[in-house]
Parts: sequence; C-alpha cells; structure tokens
Amino acid sequence: MQLSGLIAKMHTHLNMGVAQYQLPIGDKLLNMNDLVGEQITLDFNGQINCSNCGKSTNKSYSQGFCYPCCQKLAKCDMCIMKPEQCHYHLGTCREPEWGENNCFSPHIIYLANSSGIKVGITRKSNIPNRWIDQGAIQALPILEVDTRLKSGQLEVALKDFVNDKTNWRKMLKNEVGYVDLISSKNEILEYITKPIDEVGAIRLNNEALEINYPVVEYPSKISSLNFDKTPSISGVLQGIKAQYLILDCGVLNIRKFSSYNITLTY
Repeated sequence: MQLSGLIAKMHTHLNMGVAQYQLPIGDKLLNMNDLVGEQITLDFNGQINCSNCGKSTNKSYSQGFCYPCCQKLAKCDMCIMKPEQCHYHLGTCREPEWGENNCFSPHIIYLANSSGIKVGITRKSNIPNRWIDQGAIQALPILEVDTRLKSGQLEVALKDFVNDKTNWRKMLKNEVGYVDLISSKNEILEYITKPIDEVGAIRLNNEALEINYPVVEYPSKISSLNFDKTPSISGVLQGIKAQYLILDCGVLNIRKFSSYNITLTY
C-alpha cells in the first residue's frame, strides 16, 4: 500500500504503558506501531510546503515553516527554546493572543530519564506526549506553575544540579538504566527552595511513569538518514522511539522533516 502527502511530527499516546505512534501523511493518520518488523520505503517527492501558510519553500525552518512564517510566528521565537526569555510582559510578543493561550497555562517542571536524568518543562496538557517525544523510559512531574516564564526560571535554577540535555545517540541505542527519580527529586529540590517559593510553585507528589517503546531491535551504531541527501529510504522498521523511525539501515528523525512531501510504501 502507498500513502502520499506532507508529513508532520508523529502523534503519540500511551496504551498499557507502551508508546503508540501515528504518522500524519497528507490527510491520513498511519498507525506506525503496526509496521514495526515490516519493510517500508519512504520517498521524498522534492516538495516542501510551509505548515502555516502552505507556500512552497526550498528549506524547512523551525521544523516545518517557511522563512517568513518562522520570523513572524510566536511558536518559532527563541523563547520557545528558552522559556526563561519569555518577553510577553515587555509587550514584544509576536502574537499576544497565542502567547496568552499557550504561555499562561499550567506548566510542569519534570525529571525524565532518556539517556540519564534530565530536567525539562512542558505544558501540563502535553503530558505524557512530551516525554514520549524525548524517548524517556521514566518521567516524574515535580513542580507546577501557572506560566511558561516561571517554569523556565525554575528549569534554569535546576540546571546547576541536573542535566537538561538528552544524549540522543544513547537514547536510541537504549544505553540507559532505570533510576530512582523520586529520591533524585527530593535531593534536587532542596537546592532550589528559595526560587520555588519566589514563583509560588506547587510541589507535586506523583509516582514516576514508566514508558516502553515499540522496538524489536535497538541499533548498536547510529547512522542518521536525511531526505535532503538520500531522497529514497528503504528498510525494515525495527522500532520507534522519541520521534525517530529505527530502520535496519539507519534512523530517521520524522520531526526534522515536517512539511516534506513523502510517499510511504508498506
């Protein structure tokens, strides 16, 4: 069978502790878990269309946008990557209404284990999708605040005591062991009592969540696949983790190629 159209970041949810993936392709959603263990081919048709305005673009910016949209959309601003730099209060938000809807909603500061313990932030409504997107095998919400700015400020405070990056190669090779996130939380929060009180954060007492992934074989060596260099990619789908397809010929970051026009054959 074949499906063609623009692709985007895979939709995710948990079912019985296992990450479930659906690939948007054109106007369809393809259940990718069903294809694990099967031969698939992905052909880039040479067309990229901005996911905001729909115009053709030679390059995808900020994972799916043309350059003009990347420059004007609030979701493409630097403060999305660095929430502690939120500038809504300065009156300089690119899209104030978007900022009100997205940056002034409950946000969670969490610990996750994808290639070791890391700290991160996300909108409360984006749990557990954010953790699946990072390939975390464990995750634990530790604090809740009412704005994105406050979550970024606490994340910065925590960076002195815990990593904020994922080693994506270790994550994809599954070179990670289970850790006691609750003990780590109790130890780490003691260091930032003052910042927690200053922003009025709520301390959370959740249990750690464990996430399994639809993978039959993890790669021993990571080889990145790229539609710009290899327009036709074919191989056995050995698994899916984070936003990566793990093929027997390499790994493909679907999120990176949002808005590419692809034909998928399976």
